[in-house]
Amino acid sequence: MLDIKWIREEPEALVRALMRRNQPEAVARATVDEVIAADDARRQHLKALQEAQERRNAASKDIGKAKAAKDEAAAAALMAEVGALKSFIQEGEQKERDLDLALQGALAVIPNVPADDVPDGKDEHDNVEYRRHREPKGFNYAPKEHFELGEALGGMDFERAARLSGARFTVLKGPIARLERALGQYMLDVHTTEHGYMEVQPPLMVRDDAMFGTGQLPKFAEDLFRTTDGRWLIPTAEVPLTNLVYGEILEEKALPLRMTALTPCFRSEAGSAGRDVRGMLRQHQFYKVELVSITAAETSRDEHERMLTCAETVLQRLGLAYRVVTLCTGDMGFGSQKTYDIEVWLPGQNQYREISSCSVCGDFQARRMNARYRPSGDTKGTRFVHTLNGSGTAVGRALIAVMETWQNEDGSITVPDVLRPYMGGLDRIDRI
Repeated sequence: MLDIKWIREEPEALVRALMRRNQPEAVARATVDEVIAADDARRQHLKALQEAQERRNAASKDIGKAKAAKDEAAAAALMAEVGALKSFIQEGEQKERDLDLALQGALAVIPNVPADDVPDGKDEHDNVEYRRHREPKGFNYAPKEHFELGEALGGMDFERAARLSGARFTVLKGPIARLERALGQYMLDVHTTEHGYMEVQPPLMVRDDAMFGTGQLPKFAEDLFRTTDGRWLIPTAEVPLTNLVYGEILEEKALPLRMTALTPCFRSEAGSAGRDVRGMLRQHQFYKVELVSITAAETSRDEHERMLTCAETVLQRLGLAYRVVTLCTGDMGFGSQKTYDIEVWLPGQNQYREISSCSVCGDFQARRMNARYRPSGDTKGTRFVHTLNGSGTAVGRALIAVMETWQNEDGSITVPDVLRPYMGGLDRIDRI
């Protein structure tokens, strides 16, 4: 959520930011006008309430003076006025709450302001390559896609998954299931023992406030799954991890907080009909290792680069080719100031596909969560924390990349060296 004070002081800056996010100028100006009008209405009402309270206090004192002067008519008039003011104030307090909600609602749907160094663009075609690692592995035969390999090895069963749950689910079995588990455990170990992240096991269901805090609500409700008692299944562990500081005031010396979690994630994939139907690239349920950092304002941009490097380390040790792209303004997420995507090379598809997104959000989420810190040496003032999140990485997509990159001509899969301790020493996956 953006600062209404900044919007009032720099309305044209917000118009430009929304236009960079490909909103037409008329729409951008209407958005800014709407939120300022909502704030004006709230300010005017608060002023009227304050004036009514001041007049009620003054009139209450005048009642005593009128009675002392035995002016019963004046006292009666003043008492009637005080009664009317009391009713106005009581009704006005509810109106104040309604106007607060209206302002918060107008602010809640405005996306974050892109950082100055984010490239302008309309969609993924305008993203800019930042760096790449390792050239794609060459094959002297036509490499297969992961679902072809998995089904032939007896380790992936899409037909039974569809009977159980419908489309966009997968049953993994035997060494393939163990390989996915090994990937998640390996990533956690790297991030906790080498990169300084604290492992967390968070709830997989959260309340509205948590989804609002990280920006999934109200805008993206259709992308989520909701339980019958009103909770939400998490689309990413970013939601519970970031919300661990909801409503808190931290000491600057405690920052940065770095947290990681391996969790299932649940997404409805609304709007993705017909995309990535084959295989397990786009699922309703998948595992992901999430990275979250809570920092002071001055260090968040450096932390962003650090987080990216942490995610890259995993892919490098798995022997995977990838590239890093800076997302353009038209492809960037709602709450992000700047995002790097890591795209891993999938030989079976003969293209790069996203496996991680690392985003810095500034104080956008912190304002929604009211999460603050007390700067060192400042005993009174507080500032909003900055939040960052990244995939470290998507486990299912890492499984796909490992299977396709390390496949052999006979359809078997070589297990990368770093995963063999997690596979009981197994160095090759053959048909079950």
